[in-house]
Amino acid sequence: MPDSPAQRRVEEILAELTGSGVEAGVQVAAWCDGELVVDAWAGTADVAEERPMGPETLVPAWSTGKGVAAALVAVLVDQGVLAYDAPVARYWPRFAAEGKERVTLGHVLAHSAGLPQLPADVTPERLLDLPAMADWIAGQQPQWEPGSAFGYHAWTYGVLLAEILRRATGRTCDQLLRDELAGPLGIGDELLFHVPEHLTSRVATCYDGGWAARLERMPPGAPFFRCVPHGVLPVAELGNRDDFRRIALPANGIMTARGAARLYAALACGGELEGVRLLSAATLKEATTGWVSGVDRMMGTTCTMGGGFVIGDSGEKSVRPAGGFGHSGSGGSTAFADPAHRFSFALVKNRMTVPGLDARLTSEIRTALGIASG
Repeated sequence: MPDSPAQRRVEEILAELTGSGVEAGVQVAAWCDGELVVDAWAGTADVAEERPMGPETLVPAWSTGKGVAAALVAVLVDQGVLAYDAPVARYWPRFAAEGKERVTLGHVLAHSAGLPQLPADVTPERLLDLPAMADWIAGQQPQWEPGSAFGYHAWTYGVLLAEILRRATGRTCDQLLRDELAGPLGIGDELLFHVPEHLTSRVATCYDGGWAARLERMPPGAPFFRCVPHGVLPVAELGNRDDFRRIALPANGIMTARGAARLYAALACGGELEGVRLLSAATLKEATTGWVSGVDRMMGTTCTMGGGFVIGDSGEKSVRPAGGFGHSGSGGSTAFADPAHRFSFALVKNRMTVPGLDARLTSEIRTALGIASG
Protein backbone atom coordinates (compact mmCIF):
# COMPACT_ATOMS: atom_id res chain seq x y z
CA MET A 1 0.00 0.00 0.00
CA PRO A 2 1.40 3.45 -0.89
CA ASP A 3 2.55 5.67 1.97
CA SER A 4 2.05 9.22 0.77
CA PRO A 5 0.07 12.37 1.56
CA ALA A 6 -2.33 11.49 -1.26
CA GLN A 7 -2.96 8.02 0.17
CA ARG A 8 -3.52 9.34 3.68
CA ARG A 9 -5.89 12.07 2.53
CA VAL A 10 -8.00 9.66 0.49
CA GLU A 11 -8.16 7.25 3.43
CA GLU A 12 -9.42 10.09 5.64
CA ILE A 13 -12.15 11.02 3.15
CA LEU A 14 -13.32 7.44 2.68
CA ALA A 15 -13.41 6.83 6.44
CA GLU A 16 -15.50 9.97 6.87
CA LEU A 17 -17.98 9.09 4.12
CA THR A 18 -18.45 5.43 5.00
CA GLY A 19 -18.46 6.11 8.73
CA SER A 20 -21.26 8.65 8.36
CA GLY A 21 -23.30 6.38 6.10
CA VAL A 22 -23.11 8.70 3.10
CA GLU A 23 -21.37 5.88 1.24
CA ALA A 24 -21.58 2.12 1.77
CA GLY A 25 -18.33 0.79 0.31
CA VAL A 26 -15.76 2.60 -1.80
CA GLN A 27 -12.47 1.79 -3.55
CA VAL A 28 -10.08 4.37 -5.02
CA ALA A 29 -6.85 3.83 -6.92
CA ALA A 30 -4.52 6.15 -8.81
CA TRP A 31 -1.26 5.85 -10.71
CA CYS A 32 1.22 8.54 -11.66
CA ASP A 33 4.19 8.13 -13.98
CA GLY A 34 4.02 4.35 -13.84
CA GLU A 35 3.68 4.05 -10.05
CA LEU A 36 0.70 3.22 -7.86
CA VAL A 37 0.20 6.31 -5.67
CA VAL A 38 -3.24 5.63 -4.12
CA ASP A 39 -4.80 2.29 -3.24
CA ALA A 40 -7.56 2.82 -0.68
CA TRP A 41 -10.84 1.22 0.33
CA ALA A 42 -13.36 1.52 3.13
CA GLY A 43 -16.86 0.57 4.19
CA THR A 44 -18.97 -2.46 3.51
CA ALA A 45 -19.49 -4.70 0.50
CA ASP A 46 -22.69 -6.21 1.90
CA VAL A 47 -24.56 -4.83 4.89
CA ALA A 48 -26.67 -7.92 5.65
CA GLU A 49 -23.66 -10.24 5.51
CA GLU A 50 -21.49 -7.72 7.41
CA ARG A 51 -18.92 -8.25 4.68
CA PRO A 52 -16.35 -5.45 4.49
CA MET A 53 -15.21 -3.78 1.31
CA GLY A 54 -11.70 -4.99 0.49
CA PRO A 55 -9.20 -4.21 -2.24
CA GLU A 56 -10.26 -7.28 -4.23
CA THR A 57 -14.01 -6.83 -3.82
CA LEU A 58 -15.62 -6.71 -7.26
CA VAL A 59 -17.96 -3.74 -7.67
CA PRO A 60 -20.61 -3.30 -10.38
CA ALA A 61 -19.34 -0.15 -12.10
CA TRP A 62 -21.92 -0.05 -14.88
CA SER A 63 -20.87 1.97 -17.95
CA THR A 64 -17.35 2.41 -16.63
CA GLY A 65 -17.01 -0.89 -18.47
CA LYS A 66 -17.61 0.85 -21.81
CA GLY A 67 -14.12 2.33 -21.54
CA VAL A 68 -12.73 -1.14 -20.85
CA ALA A 69 -14.48 -2.41 -23.97
CA ALA A 70 -13.06 0.52 -25.94
CA ALA A 71 -9.55 -0.38 -24.80
CA LEU A 72 -10.10 -4.01 -25.78
CA VAL A 73 -11.27 -3.03 -29.26
CA ALA A 74 -8.25 -0.73 -29.63
CA VAL A 75 -5.94 -3.65 -28.83
CA LEU A 76 -7.65 -5.78 -31.49
CA VAL A 77 -7.44 -2.94 -34.01
CA ASP A 78 -3.74 -2.66 -33.26
CA GLN A 79 -3.38 -6.39 -33.92
CA GLY A 80 -5.16 -6.06 -37.27
CA VAL A 81 -8.06 -8.25 -36.13
CA LEU A 82 -10.54 -5.35 -36.37
CA ALA A 83 -10.60 -2.01 -38.19
CA TYR A 84 -12.36 1.13 -37.04
CA ASP A 85 -13.47 1.98 -40.59
CA ALA A 86 -14.68 -1.54 -41.40
CA PRO A 87 -18.43 -1.94 -42.02
CA VAL A 88 -20.03 -3.96 -39.24
CA ALA A 89 -21.50 -6.12 -42.01
CA ARG A 90 -17.98 -7.35 -42.82
CA TYR A 91 -18.11 -9.32 -39.57
CA TRP A 92 -21.89 -9.73 -39.38
CA PRO A 93 -23.55 -9.90 -42.83
CA ARG A 94 -27.17 -9.77 -41.61
CA PHE A 95 -26.45 -6.42 -39.96
CA ALA A 96 -26.48 -4.74 -43.40
CA ALA A 97 -30.29 -4.94 -43.49
CA GLU A 98 -32.48 -1.83 -43.33
CA GLY A 99 -29.89 0.58 -44.70
CA LYS A 100 -27.05 -0.27 -42.29
CA GLU A 101 -24.52 -1.47 -44.86
CA ARG A 102 -22.31 1.60 -44.29
CA VAL A 103 -22.40 1.53 -40.47
CA THR A 104 -18.83 1.00 -39.28
CA LEU A 105 -17.26 -0.31 -36.10
CA GLY A 106 -16.16 3.26 -35.45
CA HIS A 107 -19.77 4.45 -35.60
CA VAL A 108 -20.73 1.90 -32.95
CA LEU A 109 -17.89 2.97 -30.66
CA ALA A 110 -18.65 6.68 -31.08
CA HIS A 111 -22.38 6.18 -30.49
CA SER A 112 -23.05 7.59 -33.96
CA ALA A 113 -24.47 4.43 -35.58
CA GLY A 114 -28.04 5.64 -35.08
CA LEU A 115 -29.05 2.51 -33.15
CA PRO A 116 -29.56 3.57 -29.52
CA GLN A 117 -33.12 2.28 -29.29
CA LEU A 118 -34.50 -0.74 -27.49
CA PRO A 119 -38.08 -2.04 -27.50
CA ALA A 120 -40.12 0.19 -25.18
CA ASP A 121 -41.38 -2.85 -23.26
CA VAL A 122 -37.99 -4.57 -22.96
CA THR A 123 -37.42 -6.59 -19.79
CA PRO A 124 -34.14 -7.62 -18.18
CA GLU A 125 -34.74 -11.17 -19.40
CA ARG A 126 -35.14 -10.02 -22.99
CA LEU A 127 -32.13 -7.68 -22.83
CA LEU A 128 -29.94 -10.46 -21.46
CA ASP A 129 -30.86 -12.85 -24.27
CA LEU A 130 -27.96 -11.45 -26.29
CA PRO A 131 -28.35 -13.54 -29.49
CA ALA A 132 -32.03 -12.57 -29.78
CA MET A 133 -31.30 -8.95 -28.87
CA ALA A 134 -28.54 -8.75 -31.47
CA ASP A 135 -30.88 -10.20 -34.09
CA TRP A 136 -33.52 -7.59 -33.17
CA ILE A 137 -31.01 -4.74 -33.57
CA ALA A 138 -29.86 -6.17 -36.92
CA GLY A 139 -33.42 -5.73 -38.17
CA GLN A 140 -33.69 -2.07 -37.14
CA GLN A 141 -33.33 1.06 -39.24
CA PRO A 142 -30.88 3.73 -38.03
CA GLN A 143 -32.56 6.63 -36.24
CA TRP A 144 -30.30 9.03 -38.15
CA GLU A 145 -27.77 8.86 -40.98
CA PRO A 146 -24.85 6.95 -39.44
CA GLY A 147 -22.00 9.29 -38.62
CA SER A 148 -24.09 12.45 -39.00
CA ALA A 149 -24.95 12.74 -35.29
CA PHE A 150 -24.47 10.82 -32.08
CA GLY A 151 -26.56 9.70 -29.15
CA TYR A 152 -25.75 7.43 -26.25
CA HIS A 153 -26.14 3.75 -27.16
CA ALA A 154 -26.49 2.85 -23.48
CA TRP A 155 -27.32 -0.85 -23.84
CA THR A 156 -26.99 -1.42 -27.59
CA TYR A 157 -23.28 -0.50 -27.45
CA GLY A 158 -22.72 -3.67 -25.45
CA VAL A 159 -25.00 -5.92 -27.48
CA LEU A 160 -23.42 -4.77 -30.75
CA LEU A 161 -19.83 -5.10 -29.54
CA ALA A 162 -20.43 -8.53 -28.01
CA GLU A 163 -21.78 -9.80 -31.35
CA ILE A 164 -19.08 -8.14 -33.47
CA LEU A 165 -16.28 -9.46 -31.26
CA ARG A 166 -17.68 -12.99 -31.25
CA ARG A 167 -18.10 -13.08 -35.00
CA ALA A 168 -14.73 -11.48 -35.77
CA THR A 169 -12.64 -13.62 -33.41
CA GLY A 170 -14.60 -16.73 -32.48
CA ARG A 171 -14.17 -15.77 -28.83
CA THR A 172 -16.58 -14.14 -26.40
CA CYS A 173 -15.93 -10.64 -25.13
CA ASP A 174 -15.05 -11.91 -21.65
CA GLN A 175 -12.54 -14.39 -23.10
CA LEU A 176 -10.98 -11.61 -25.17
CA LEU A 177 -10.81 -9.29 -22.17
CA ARG A 178 -8.91 -11.87 -20.16
CA ASP A 179 -6.65 -12.98 -23.02
CA GLU A 180 -5.74 -9.64 -24.58
CA LEU A 181 -6.09 -6.98 -21.89
CA ALA A 182 -6.68 -7.92 -18.27
CA GLY A 183 -4.57 -11.08 -18.28
CA PRO A 184 -1.39 -9.47 -19.62
CA LEU A 185 -1.74 -6.73 -16.99
CA GLY A 186 -2.16 -9.28 -14.19
CA ILE A 187 -5.74 -8.24 -13.39
CA GLY A 188 -7.67 -11.09 -14.96
CA ASP A 189 -9.92 -11.42 -11.90
CA GLU A 190 -10.28 -7.66 -11.34
CA LEU A 191 -11.57 -6.38 -14.68
CA LEU A 192 -14.64 -8.21 -15.96
CA PHE A 193 -17.71 -7.97 -18.16
CA HIS A 194 -19.47 -10.62 -16.10
CA VAL A 195 -18.97 -12.58 -12.88
CA PRO A 196 -17.79 -16.18 -13.30
CA GLU A 197 -19.03 -18.69 -10.76
CA HIS A 198 -15.77 -18.87 -8.81
CA LEU A 199 -15.83 -15.11 -8.13
CA THR A 200 -19.45 -14.64 -7.02
CA SER A 201 -18.50 -14.40 -3.33
CA ARG A 202 -16.32 -11.37 -4.06
CA VAL A 203 -19.07 -9.18 -5.58
CA ALA A 204 -20.40 -6.18 -3.67
CA THR A 205 -24.11 -5.61 -3.26
CA CYS A 206 -25.53 -2.45 -4.85
CA TYR A 207 -27.51 0.03 -2.74
CA ASP A 208 -29.54 3.01 -3.88
CA GLY A 209 -28.46 6.44 -2.70
CA GLY A 210 -30.84 8.62 -4.70
CA TRP A 211 -29.81 7.48 -8.17
CA ALA A 212 -33.10 5.71 -8.97
CA ALA A 213 -35.11 8.79 -7.99
CA ARG A 214 -32.94 10.95 -10.23
CA LEU A 215 -33.73 8.74 -13.22
CA GLU A 216 -37.43 8.60 -12.44
CA ARG A 217 -37.62 12.41 -12.23
CA MET A 218 -36.70 12.70 -15.90
CA PRO A 219 -39.63 13.74 -18.17
CA PRO A 220 -41.57 10.66 -19.36
CA GLY A 221 -40.95 11.54 -23.00
CA ALA A 222 -37.22 12.17 -22.61
CA PRO A 223 -35.11 10.65 -25.42
CA PHE A 224 -33.10 8.88 -22.70
CA PHE A 225 -35.92 6.39 -22.23
CA ARG A 226 -35.63 5.28 -25.85
CA CYS A 227 -32.14 3.93 -25.17
CA VAL A 228 -32.83 2.98 -21.53
CA PRO A 229 -36.50 1.99 -21.18
CA HIS A 230 -37.98 1.85 -17.68
CA GLY A 231 -37.73 -1.93 -17.52
CA VAL A 232 -33.93 -1.88 -17.75
CA LEU A 233 -32.93 1.23 -15.81
CA PRO A 234 -29.39 0.94 -14.36
CA VAL A 235 -30.41 0.82 -10.71
CA ALA A 236 -29.41 -1.26 -7.71
CA GLU A 237 -32.19 -3.81 -8.17
CA LEU A 238 -30.92 -4.71 -11.64
CA GLY A 239 -27.27 -4.68 -10.55
CA ASN A 240 -28.00 -7.24 -7.84
CA ARG A 241 -29.68 -9.77 -10.14
CA ASP A 242 -27.70 -12.97 -10.58
CA ASP A 243 -28.68 -13.30 -14.25
CA PHE A 244 -27.50 -9.75 -14.95
CA ARG A 245 -24.12 -10.41 -13.36
CA ARG A 246 -23.63 -13.67 -15.26
CA ILE A 247 -24.07 -12.21 -18.76
CA ALA A 248 -20.97 -10.79 -20.45
CA LEU A 249 -22.31 -7.50 -21.79
CA PRO A 250 -19.56 -4.96 -22.62
CA ALA A 251 -21.85 -2.01 -21.96
CA ASN A 252 -21.04 -2.66 -18.30
CA GLY A 253 -18.14 -3.69 -16.13
CA ILE A 254 -17.57 -5.33 -12.77
CA MET A 255 -14.19 -4.43 -11.41
CA THR A 256 -11.90 -3.26 -8.66
CA ALA A 257 -10.61 0.30 -8.61
CA ARG A 258 -7.12 -1.17 -8.55
CA GLY A 259 -7.76 -3.07 -11.79
CA ALA A 260 -9.38 -0.15 -13.61
CA ALA A 261 -6.65 2.28 -12.55
CA ARG A 262 -3.97 -0.16 -13.69
CA LEU A 263 -5.54 -0.42 -17.15
CA TYR A 264 -5.76 3.35 -17.49
CA ALA A 265 -2.22 3.72 -16.17
CA ALA A 266 -1.04 1.71 -19.16
CA LEU A 267 -3.09 3.94 -21.46
CA ALA A 268 -1.82 7.09 -19.74
CA CYS A 269 1.74 5.91 -20.39
CA GLY A 270 1.32 5.40 -24.13
CA GLY A 271 -0.04 1.84 -24.07
CA GLU A 272 2.66 0.21 -21.94
CA LEU A 273 3.05 -0.44 -18.21
CA GLU A 274 5.82 -2.28 -16.38
CA GLY A 275 7.16 -3.84 -19.56
CA VAL A 276 3.77 -4.97 -20.87
CA ARG A 277 2.76 -3.26 -24.11
CA LEU A 278 -0.94 -3.52 -24.88
CA LEU A 279 -1.00 -1.53 -28.11
CA SER A 280 0.98 0.98 -30.11
CA ALA A 281 1.02 4.67 -29.27
CA ALA A 282 -0.35 5.41 -32.74
CA THR A 283 -3.47 3.25 -32.33
CA LEU A 284 -4.01 4.59 -28.83
CA LYS A 285 -3.87 8.15 -30.15
CA GLU A 286 -6.40 7.31 -32.84
CA ALA A 287 -8.78 5.78 -30.29
CA THR A 288 -8.53 8.72 -27.89
CA THR A 289 -8.85 11.58 -30.38
CA GLY A 290 -12.26 13.21 -30.67
CA TRP A 291 -14.29 11.60 -33.46
CA VAL A 292 -17.63 13.33 -32.85
CA SER A 293 -18.57 16.32 -30.76
CA GLY A 294 -21.73 18.22 -29.91
CA VAL A 295 -25.05 17.55 -28.21
CA ASP A 296 -25.82 13.92 -27.46
CA ARG A 297 -29.28 13.19 -28.90
CA MET A 298 -30.21 10.79 -26.10
CA MET A 299 -28.70 12.54 -23.09
CA GLY A 300 -29.03 16.18 -24.11
CA THR A 301 -25.52 16.92 -22.83
CA THR A 302 -22.53 18.21 -24.78
CA CYS A 303 -19.52 15.95 -25.07
CA THR A 304 -16.81 14.62 -27.36
CA MET A 305 -16.51 10.92 -28.16
CA GLY A 306 -13.53 8.98 -29.49
CA GLY A 307 -13.29 5.25 -30.09
CA GLY A 308 -15.55 4.34 -27.18
CA PHE A 309 -13.98 6.82 -24.76
CA VAL A 310 -15.43 10.12 -23.57
CA ILE A 311 -12.78 12.70 -24.37
CA GLY A 312 -12.01 15.56 -22.00
CA ASP A 313 -14.70 17.41 -20.07
CA SER A 314 -18.13 15.87 -20.67
CA GLY A 315 -19.84 19.00 -19.39
CA GLU A 316 -21.42 17.33 -16.34
CA LYS A 317 -19.08 17.71 -13.37
CA SER A 318 -16.40 15.89 -15.33
CA VAL A 319 -13.10 15.13 -13.64
CA ARG A 320 -11.28 14.46 -16.91
CA PRO A 321 -8.90 17.20 -18.04
CA ALA A 322 -8.94 18.50 -21.60
CA GLY A 323 -6.57 15.82 -22.89
CA GLY A 324 -7.95 13.03 -20.73
CA PHE A 325 -10.20 10.14 -21.69
CA GLY A 326 -12.23 7.48 -19.93
CA HIS A 327 -15.79 6.56 -19.03
CA SER A 328 -18.12 6.90 -16.06
CA GLY A 329 -20.92 4.64 -14.90
CA SER A 330 -24.33 4.99 -13.31
CA GLY A 331 -24.25 5.75 -9.62
CA GLY A 332 -20.88 7.49 -9.45
CA SER A 333 -18.15 5.06 -10.55
CA THR A 334 -15.54 6.31 -13.02
CA ALA A 335 -12.09 5.66 -14.48
CA PHE A 336 -9.88 7.76 -16.73
CA ALA A 337 -6.38 8.50 -18.00
CA ASP A 338 -4.60 11.85 -18.16
CA PRO A 339 -1.71 11.25 -20.58
CA ALA A 340 -0.27 14.74 -20.18
CA HIS A 341 0.61 13.88 -16.58
CA ARG A 342 0.86 10.08 -17.02
CA PHE A 343 -1.90 9.90 -14.41
CA SER A 344 -4.83 7.53 -14.00
CA PHE A 345 -7.70 7.38 -11.54
CA ALA A 346 -10.49 4.93 -10.73
CA LEU A 347 -13.35 5.10 -8.26
CA VAL A 348 -15.86 2.29 -7.77
CA LYS A 349 -18.59 2.26 -5.14
CA ASN A 350 -21.70 0.29 -4.34
CA ARG A 351 -24.06 3.04 -3.13
CA MET A 352 -25.49 4.50 -6.31
CA THR A 353 -25.59 8.28 -6.01
CA VAL A 354 -25.41 11.37 -8.18
CA PRO A 355 -21.75 11.84 -9.28
CA GLY A 356 -19.56 14.20 -7.28
CA LEU A 357 -17.22 12.17 -5.07
CA ASP A 358 -14.87 11.61 -8.01
CA ALA A 359 -14.28 15.35 -8.39
CA ARG A 360 -13.46 15.75 -4.71
CA LEU A 361 -11.06 12.82 -4.67
CA THR A 362 -9.22 13.68 -7.87
CA SER A 363 -8.77 17.26 -6.69
CA GLU A 364 -7.25 16.06 -3.42
CA ILE A 365 -4.96 13.56 -5.15
CA ARG A 366 -3.78 16.01 -7.79
CA THR A 367 -3.08 18.64 -5.15
CA ALA A 368 -1.06 16.16 -3.09
CA LEU A 369 0.91 15.11 -6.17
CA GLY A 370 1.39 18.63 -7.48
CA ILE A 371 -0.48 17.88 -10.71
CA ALA A 372 -2.51 20.59 -12.43
CA SER A 373 -6.24 19.90 -12.77
CA GLY A 374 -6.38 20.59 -16.50
